[in-house]
Amino acid sequence: MEKNLSALGFMSGTSGDGVDTSVISSNGKDIIDIKYNRFDPYPKNLSNKIHRVKENISERQDLLRYSSDIEDLELQVTNFHADIANKVIKEINFDLIGFHGHTIYHNSGEKISKQIGLGVDLSKITKKIVVYNFRQNDIKNGGEGAPLSPIYHAALIKNLFSENKVKTPISILNIGGIANITEIDKDFKITSRDIGPGNCLIDMWVRKNSDKLFDENGNFADKGKIDKFIFDQYLENFYYSKINSKRSLDTNDFDISFAKGLSLENGTATITNLTSELLSKKVGNYDICVSGGGRKNKSLINSLKKKINNNIFSIDDLNIDGDFVESQAFAFLAIRSYLGLPISFPSTTNCKEPSIGGTIIKNFN
Repeated sequence: MEKNLSALGFMSGTSGDGVDTSVISSNGKDIIDIKYNRFDPYPKNLSNKIHRVKENISERQDLLRYSSDIEDLELQVTNFHADIANKVIKEINFDLIGFHGHTIYHNSGEKISKQIGLGVDLSKITKKIVVYNFRQNDIKNGGEGAPLSPIYHAALIKNLFSENKVKTPISILNIGGIANITEIDKDFKITSRDIGPGNCLIDMWVRKNSDKLFDENGNFADKGKIDKFIFDQYLENFYYSKINSKRSLDTNDFDISFAKGLSLENGTATITNLTSELLSKKVGNYDICVSGGGRKNKSLINSLKKKINNNIFSIDDLNIDGDFVESQAFAFLAIRSYLGLPISFPSTTNCKEPSIGGTIIKNFN
């Protein structure tokens, strides 16, 4: 009989507001038992530093140019994760840690994906086996290194299907900084891709033009008016030439300079409408179950609903907290990696053949 493993999964998303942490028990295939979720906000100075470093890195040479800043940030981020893990250990035991780290540069064309996070240090501090560096095997195998959550999305849907909570075919639309979609057909075969900006443009605009980190509930967007000229110009000059052909995306693929001069509310409204427009072009035809922080942005979701015919609902409607699907995914990926099971596939990342997972480290006696 297969033994279930328990793993803690970390996710530090592009919003840079903090760390999602989950503990799940799984056989790495079709059994998922969600045990624990928590969110820990970064101190403001650390969140600011993450955004400052990320904004400085727009091309691969910047990784070398700002290497000392990156190393300093990497240590701080690692120690923050270690503190959380040691708090969780006191509440619930687990076998492994899935450490995603924080993405500071991802360029699918260059086959580079850089997540900061010192797995060796995390293992030493927590005295736990750590799985990290999840994207490199996929990239070496011809893949784009993202998205990696689809195999978890499929396992989750399989569980929900067995409980008669969902029907197939179905899509999971995860709206994080970048939005990605996992399509699961009637035979539970999966395809996935990044489909556009999720929260990143909205967050960037709100951070630059207010003292807020994001547009809570879409309140700024609801108060603003869409600038139709800027909206049309952006689609014509940017979308068709840059985003449309890519399978995986990074926040560096986008900027907000096109909205310069707009008020906070009008800029947010215009960018929110643009985001929903880009997503609407790539969501496919299945029913859509939405997870990630973007599902809470009512303005974004309502705008998307107006542009598509799909049935769209929140994963929370299935009694699953949509804030923690990605952290659960990296716990699941850690278990699969430890068991030697592939975590990415030609239909998810465009890799040549199914690719095994991350680097496994045990740095304690």
